[in-house]
Amino acid sequence: MSPVLLGIFTIVLGVAGCVGYFWASNLILDKVIFPAKGPNAGRNINRANMVRPWLFLFPALFVLTLYLGYPVIETLRLSLMERVPGGSEFVGLANYSQMLDEPKFWEALRNNMLWLLVVPAASTAFGLLAAQLTDRIAWGSIAKSLIFMPMAISFVGAAVIWKLVYDARPIETEQIGIINAIIVAAGGEPKTILTIPFWNNFFLMIVLIWIQTGFAMVILSAALRGIPEETVEAAIVDGAGPFQIFFKIKVPQIMGTIVVVWTTITIVVLKVFDIVFAMTNGQWETQVLANYMYDKLFRANDWGVGSAAAMVIMLLVTPILVWNVYNARKEMK
Repeated sequence: MSPVLLGIFTIVLGVAGCVGYFWASNLILDKVIFPAKGPNAGRNINRANMVRPWLFLFPALFVLTLYLGYPVIETLRLSLMERVPGGSEFVGLANYSQMLDEPKFWEALRNNMLWLLVVPAASTAFGLLAAQLTDRIAWGSIAKSLIFMPMAISFVGAAVIWKLVYDARPIETEQIGIINAIIVAAGGEPKTILTIPFWNNFFLMIVLIWIQTGFAMVILSAALRGIPEETVEAAIVDGAGPFQIFFKIKVPQIMGTIVVVWTTITIVVLKVFDIVFAMTNGQWETQVLANYMYDKLFRANDWGVGSAAAMVIMLLVTPILVWNVYNARKEMK
């Protein structure tokens, strides 16, 4: 079957299945389990109305449990097991101990912490700057579209683009990488930028900052537009300058949105894999946790240590997710 027909068939089957499920479940609930007749009709109707929301939630809960809950539990189990001839055996925290003894793990953790310090701060700052400036120019919508455009590119696609930007050729050949073309034009020698330890991490970060700035700009632009004009006008009347208005009037009022953007990008950074994999494959001291996990799972075939690395990533992401949910619920009250 062609992909188009398969997609149409899947959509039709999915929609029909959902409609059939809701129709049949409500019919069974109202006619079989809690029939609205007899002396207990009123009580049955109330019971049915209490159960009915769970009927609608069940498909989503089932899918979440199947595709999110079960993998977490299975990954935790695998992280406590070791493959042996004929099956596997329980080894407790031995995989975690082995992981902590490996220099590559600490390199990955150190690089992830470096990414956490730079990428969320830079993306949020550039996004806020872009949101403020594009709202003050006539062609702001076009500028926003251009800045947001990298969000439409996959991480691998963006990595390929920037790998060409950083490309280095022998000095006697024409440079196709923009940076080395400028260096050679200025009389220097081309440099293999991605092989320079420590600094190459920052060149990789630029790719994610380039992508996430558009996301930050869109969210923060909406927040800036929601600031009451009265507060800005009052500040102008009081003699406040543009910088004072921005930093002392606008930024404090959208601080909640800034934190949400910051933490959302932080979660993306903790799971970063595609960019590193496509540009350096973790070589030249650019290893990150997700790439380390991939190497252990699919290259070393060591799913015990690989699962342990996955649990470390999940433990790092969970507090930020909880914080985001807490803030969202607090703002809704």
